[in-house]
Amino acid sequence: MPFGLKDLVLMIVVYASMVAGILCPGFCVSFQPLPVYFLMALFFLSFLSIELDDVWRTFRESSGIVAAFVVLKIIVMPVIIYYLFRVFAPSYAVAALLLGGISTGVVAPFISNLVRGNSPLVLVVVVITSILIPFTLPALIKLLLSREVELSFSAMVRMLALVIFVPIAAVQVLRRLAPVFLKGVMRMQFPLSLFLFAAINLGIFSRYSDFMRQEPFTIVMATVVAITLSVIFCLTGILFFLGRPVEDQLAGAVMLGNMNNVLVLVFASQFFSPIEPMVAAMYLIPFFGLVIPLRYYDRRRRAEAASPP
Repeated sequence: MPFGLKDLVLMIVVYASMVAGILCPGFCVSFQPLPVYFLMALFFLSFLSIELDDVWRTFRESSGIVAAFVVLKIIVMPVIIYYLFRVFAPSYAVAALLLGGISTGVVAPFISNLVRGNSPLVLVVVVITSILIPFTLPALIKLLLSREVELSFSAMVRMLALVIFVPIAAVQVLRRLAPVFLKGVMRMQFPLSLFLFAAINLGIFSRYSDFMRQEPFTIVMATVVAITLSVIFCLTGILFFLGRPVEDQLAGAVMLGNMNNVLVLVFASQFFSPIEPMVAAMYLIPFFGLVIPLRYYDRRRRAEAASPP
């Protein structure tokens, strides 16, 4: 069956923590400064099952397709999405541009593990897109919106070092010095991840609680926009890798569908109207919900491959 017990628990924890953040913001205040650190912990857990040698080998063997996908991810898709929304939902075109142009999320390898995607490929794209977006996203905003928005490259490098490279280094060191400890952590990987997902939601949604309660229609529209974007991104990711193994197709869906929407939240709240961070926040719904249809797609394709002609 495409829907398992872990999927059900994940959905309950994620969506319950979103509601709790909106309804009980006072209780969640202590979580508000911590989403970046929780993301770092999630990335540490995601990297536990990925060997660094596999990552480098993936990059060497697939450098051409990785480069093509990165161009699609941070240049082609944001432009297409922006103009598509300019026609059908102009109020949300900027939000679509920001989500389409941001880097692949640091928890994407974890999502890829859940759906049995090509996680080393996902990790390679996470690192490359995170390094490039300080240049590409402001350029797209200036070109399409005629606005000058500066993203600090040094700040992005510091964030990468904190969120991505520090966990990678920590895993490598602990594999040498404390392999038994890491095995114990891996046995607790799922419940630890549930806690971190919940803590991130509590911190994010409590911060925007007042606006969400005052503008319920905006929440509904932001949710519709977020789900629509997730469908477009995932289908595009699968189609890009059509003809390749199902693991690559799932990785493509994850790399496009699971972007760094938390970074969009922070960025959009500084430079844009409340609509943009709202859509980024509501993208947490399909961000985790995509696990279910991707699991179904994985099992269906593998069953088709295993069935006799």
